[in-house]
Amino acid sequence: AGNYGFQAQPMGFPGGFVPPPVQSQPTMDGTIWMPIPPSIPNCPPGLEYLTQIDQILIHQQLEVLEIVTGFEENNKYELKNALGQRVYFAAEDTDCMTRNCCGPSRPFTMRIIDNLGREVIRLHRPLRCSACCCPCCLQELEVQAPPGTTVGYVVQNWHVCLPKFTIQDEKRKDILKINGPCFVCRCCEDIHFEVMSLDETCPVGRISKQWTGIVREMFTDTDNFGISFPMDLDVKMKAVMLGACFLI
Repeated sequence: AGNYGFQAQPMGFPGGFVPPPVQSQPTMDGTIWMPIPPSIPNCPPGLEYLTQIDQILIHQQLEVLEIVTGFEENNKYELKNALGQRVYFAAEDTDCMTRNCCGPSRPFTMRIIDNLGREVIRLHRPLRCSACCCPCCLQELEVQAPPGTTVGYVVQNWHVCLPKFTIQDEKRKDILKINGPCFVCRCCEDIHFEVMSLDETCPVGRISKQWTGIVREMFTDTDNFGISFPMDLDVKMKAVMLGACFLI
């Protein structure tokens, strides 16, 4: 923690989240956190982890109350590297009425916390429409890292049947494209969203929704996602790709 010149505080975390231990050691539930990387010049604090990985696995946590009652709770996620070490913890911050009245289209703020207990990334999605019949009010998500400093946007592009998105930098300049399949609900197989270069000729990465089994898919709304990107991709664009996954 001394590398960052601050001390993690135990207050102010969404959903009752308790700050994890600083050392890379198993917690009471067996979770192992990714070792804290050294600070890097010109890298937003907390994004140093992303410079060392080319893959993120996102596991949504099961909420027992939600399964039993159908009452929508704030979503929580573990973000892990390919070794199974937790890189971040993400927690949705919305009110009860918004969650249960607006459903999957609800606006949300997602707070992403590192293993020092700091909020290093904040995702904000306003209330928008995703239907092709409303091209003037399609989905959009802002990515801040650290909170208060915008590093990029994810905007939905109008298309008759395909889910398409554009990744933009903090100045709203188009950087990457994301193309999804015509049918985003498939049985017994993963669903892939391809991340392409701006001219859509070169693959850059992939965002995949993983099939979790017939029981979980039918009776819960929990999802598992995987994100892959080049190791040398701009760390800010990695953070925006992470935001794109939550938007999808």
